[in-house]
Amino acid sequence: QVQLEESGGGLVQAGESLRLSCAASARTFNIYAMGWFRQGQGKEREFVASINGGDASTYYADSVKGRFTISRDNAKNEVYLQMNTLKPDDTALYYCATYWRYGGSLARLSSSVNYWGKGTLVTVSS
Repeated sequence: QVQLEESGGGLVQAGESLRLSCAASARTFNIYAMGWFRQGQGKEREFVASINGGDASTYYADSVKGRFTISRDNAKNEVYLQMNTLKPDDTALYYCATYWRYGGSLARLSSSVNYWGKGTLVTVSS
């Protein structure tokens, strides 16, 4: 069982930045691939970014590429999502996740996730 707790959400204006954090309880955190997903009101949950456990390689949705950066600190059991140049379309509940299967396009799938956090709300005003 892995517990995930997100923090860092809030209300910002378009063009501003936020940094989300996710603290994980896993003892072997460093081997887990981690990801961020989001769900806007009335929308399906969608993939945002992921980071591998071994080589820390990253993978992004096209909609956030160049604006968002995912990173991890294995010593602290934490993963982060730096979000720059935020847009109103980025407004959503952001979820941290661990994967039971990972690689290529599998990272985009909610069905590849075995544990979810409860989410942190990001609201971007225009």
